[in-house]
Amino acid sequence: MEIIEPIIEFKNVCVSYAKNTMAVKYVNAAVARNSITAIMGPSGCGKSTLLRAANLMHMLYPNITVGGEILLNGKNILDMEPIEVRRRVGMVFQRPTPFPTMSIYDNVLAGFSLNGIRLSKSQKEQIVETSLRNVSLWDEVKDVLNKKGTFLSGGQQQRLCIARALALKPDVLLMDEPTSALDPIATKHIEELLVQLKDEVTILIVTHNMGQAKRISERSMFMYLGELIEYDDSAKMFTDPRDERTKAYLTGKMG
Repeated sequence: MEIIEPIIEFKNVCVSYAKNTMAVKYVNAAVARNSITAIMGPSGCGKSTLLRAANLMHMLYPNITVGGEILLNGKNILDMEPIEVRRRVGMVFQRPTPFPTMSIYDNVLAGFSLNGIRLSKSQKEQIVETSLRNVSLWDEVKDVLNKKGTFLSGGQQQRLCIARALALKPDVLLMDEPTSALDPIATKHIEELLVQLKDEVTILIVTHNMGQAKRISERSMFMYLGELIEYDDSAKMFTDPRDERTKAYLTGKMG
């Protein structure tokens, strides 16, 4: 599959936690706009590390270094200010992380507050409603917006976190095992939501759930020992992987 319009490109990306020890090794991949790309591989293979580098999370830890280039619309994010990158590249984590002291309403607007962006009351109300509608949560919470985000169920909390990330209208949404802490019904709702959202935002999702990758992604990456082993159409990778290591992982012979 030829990628016509990449929104994010990894070029010889390396991530090191210590000198001469690379967790991610020379990854090259281009991700198509308005698509879902799954990143798979056994624990410790570097998939979450690669994902977090695209949000500059490594800058929170002085011992982590990133080499190569990560291009967002052709511009290297490693040369950009973290605050700008995080407005354009949203992040949703494994466990739901609504800010516990904030209401549902304020959780949605947290990105604006943290970035010092002032909004009128009407702007706030419109952003909150639109963001919650985008994650199919508005009808469930519209009468309890002043309650804490932690008041919600696990699945609702994760949708709130997605709404919070989407409120700033990012170009890319990074998701690190977003359904692993959820029950099957909540997982199904999140998967259906992501398929709808790709019309608005490009999604990269790290997942251990091969069924999930097969169901929702157009393309998949398989990583092993820090290397990108295979990157292809998901349908092709799941039916006819090129590399024996990919085949071993997908058939359960590699954990």
